[in-house]
Amino acid sequence: MMQLFSLAVLVAIAASSAPSFSSNLAVISPSTRVLVQSIDTRKAEADRLLEQGDKQFDTSQFEAALSFYQQALKIYQSIKYRKGEGNALNSVGLVYLNLGHYQKAIDYHNQSLIIAQQIKDQKGEAYALGSLGNAYRNLGEYKRAIDYHNQQLAITRKIKDQQGEEGSFIGLGLAYRNLGYYQRAINYYNQGLVIARQIKDRQWEGRIIGHLGNAYDDLQDYQKAIDYHKQGLVIARQFKDLQGEAYSLSSLGNAYFSLADYQTAIDYHKQSLNIKYQIKDQRGEAASLCTLGIAYHALGDIQRAIYYQNQSFVIARQIKDPDGEAASLNNLAVALLDLGELKAAEKNLGDAIALYESIRKNLGNNDALKVSIFETQGYTYRLLQQVLIAQNRTKDALEIAEQGRARALIELLAQRQQLSSAPTSPKIEQIRQIAKHQNATLVEYSIAWDDLYIWVVKPTGEVAFQKVDIKKTSLGNVAEDTRVAAANLAEGRGVATNVITGLVGNTRAAVTRSENTSLENNTNTVRTLGCRGNVCLQQMYKLLIQPIAKELPTNPESRVVFIPHESLFLVPFAALQDQDKKFLIEKHTISIAPSIQALELTRTRRLKLQQAQISALVVGNPTMPKVGEPPQQLDSLPGAETEAKDIAVLFKIKPLTGKDATKAAVIQQMPQVRIIHLATHGLLDELGEEGIPGQVALAPAGKDDGLLSANEVLNLKLNAELVVLSACDTGRGRITGDGVIGLSRAFISAGTPSVIVSLWRVGDNSAAVLMPEFYRQLQNHPNKAHALRRAMLNTMKEYPNPRDWAAFLLVGEAE
Repeated sequence: MMQLFSLAVLVAIAASSAPSFSSNLAVISPSTRVLVQSIDTRKAEADRLLEQGDKQFDTSQFEAALSFYQQALKIYQSIKYRKGEGNALNSVGLVYLNLGHYQKAIDYHNQSLIIAQQIKDQKGEAYALGSLGNAYRNLGEYKRAIDYHNQQLAITRKIKDQQGEEGSFIGLGLAYRNLGYYQRAINYYNQGLVIARQIKDRQWEGRIIGHLGNAYDDLQDYQKAIDYHKQGLVIARQFKDLQGEAYSLSSLGNAYFSLADYQTAIDYHKQSLNIKYQIKDQRGEAASLCTLGIAYHALGDIQRAIYYQNQSFVIARQIKDPDGEAASLNNLAVALLDLGELKAAEKNLGDAIALYESIRKNLGNNDALKVSIFETQGYTYRLLQQVLIAQNRTKDALEIAEQGRARALIELLAQRQQLSSAPTSPKIEQIRQIAKHQNATLVEYSIAWDDLYIWVVKPTGEVAFQKVDIKKTSLGNVAEDTRVAAANLAEGRGVATNVITGLVGNTRAAVTRSENTSLENNTNTVRTLGCRGNVCLQQMYKLLIQPIAKELPTNPESRVVFIPHESLFLVPFAALQDQDKKFLIEKHTISIAPSIQALELTRTRRLKLQQAQISALVVGNPTMPKVGEPPQQLDSLPGAETEAKDIAVLFKIKPLTGKDATKAAVIQQMPQVRIIHLATHGLLDELGEEGIPGQVALAPAGKDDGLLSANEVLNLKLNAELVVLSACDTGRGRITGDGVIGLSRAFISAGTPSVIVSLWRVGDNSAAVLMPEFYRQLQNHPNKAHALRRAMLNTMKEYPNPRDWAAFLLVGEAE
């Protein structure tokens, strides 16, 4: 009989005057028997209240559910039934979560978690962990949310709790979607959907289908999104799931908005808003009001848009939803900008940015999550630049342009360099000082909605500014399709982004396209590099360089550092041609950087470098690894081997080639050398859970596949002043508001202030000429940017086609 008693009953009996509790109830006194019966009655009453609360919760009657849960909680606490108390605490927390009171929800879930751990209730522990994950996600603390959901998943798998495992996958999917990892979110949702169907959890099947619809909306597959949301709506109505119904209606409204069907979108959002108001879902109310404001703005009804955004902001602030607050402030600013109320728009955007910065601080030192979340916030920084420029405050706009780029990289560099405090974004005087320290002209680009902004900061401290209206250029003649324009509005992309991205793609394709003419053609032939190529190179020059040409130095030895934005990181600046068909590299000494502040941090790193033990590590044409499915060995690169041997002669060392160029051997030498040169294949695969694009092919050995990933580089501690990645596509990667996430960023983060990368696959023979020439020039002229320019000019004489020399970029420090 003992196992049938609760812990509270056993404690009460032990405290009684009964002589023993050994074999049966005959020895229990009448008074104790009455106590046991009383406690059992109270527990049954609490169980009934908890069950009634669940019924109210399932129909989204949250206030009624809260009353039942609180009554149950008091009873469980009075009879000291710990498991019941933990369950009730978690249920109360869930109500507060759905009502938007996230901090209060966290308090209750933490109490529930402590009890579950104390009484070793693993199912209850997993449930509390999942609830905490959901609460922190709603507060914008995505890293903490992911940590809690991963703990939840581990426990539910251990105890074979399929419903709990289903919830873990949903929580992880939601968190990664918030961070912009849409395909990863879909993968988690699909794993949850499989379980929901296995255990016939039809209600949550509908909700997961809705989450999948939202992810496909993020990926701009709007018709697929609508199909999923309509399936979810049918299931929600079948089960009288008001919260699920409201969710499906909102999601349908979002999808129709992206298709430019604004009135249909408004109809769905109003239906959703009515249900959310009915069930007191304040976070949902705020979201619906916000989206209604956006839809009315798209219809040109600015005043009604402002009305809805103000309502949304008030609720978001009440429930302490920073993402919601920032979204409403951002949308209010857009409306105020249209009305010409620039100061009010500026105030709203400044407040929104302060909220976003506070959210990012909660991500700790997780670089990948910081990079990803910024993708959902970058539009606000660009909009504030537009507002400031409309007030002719171009220098203030430059400060915001700097504040809105490469923040995760800057924080990572500061952490790696062990700076005394995290650096704040630079003000205009600091920017001027950086230009002076570099003794270079800094050119920073920012792609706004319809415009391209260009700042030029000279070593003297003078700051010039130009605005290029894309719609007024020859590039802006193509009108946007209505649906494309609507999708761009929903995603925060404007005409400028789409036009410039297209031109960059065309330029790269034109330069790298094989020509019918041979590579030995004379310079005059190549200057008309096929009509399309020549036109693209000139168009890119006209867009990026011509507006500021008079501000650039006339001495070709004077350095120009370009700070690109978005797709401009893929521009082959060296190959841009002016109206006289002269390449930019013939007129200027060029390098690039992710941001002005990042450039200063690479300079700081160079000044702190210790004397390397070995002059250089040179690798060329390793025995190639196998990649792909089915695995196939990469092609041998005999030209890369020649390149490595010629360079090794200059440094009086032996290069690593063939089977000797193993990953283990390379990694072992990397921290000890001053210069690292890798002449091999570069790959652009996405790697790992927090994968960074980019791999360098080295020789496989044993269980080692021979692929050095950007992830692995990021974790190294290098003392090299220069890394040269003489491999295909090493300058490419995932383009984000933090710059290019790939091999170049990984090497800079690992401690190297200067990295040379390539934007495309360079001919084996021409690279074998250019790279040894670069090192010969570097021995005579220690400035890396000067050495690269002279190497390009000399290679151009033998290989005049830009595809053979213009792919290489110097990223970071030139000295």
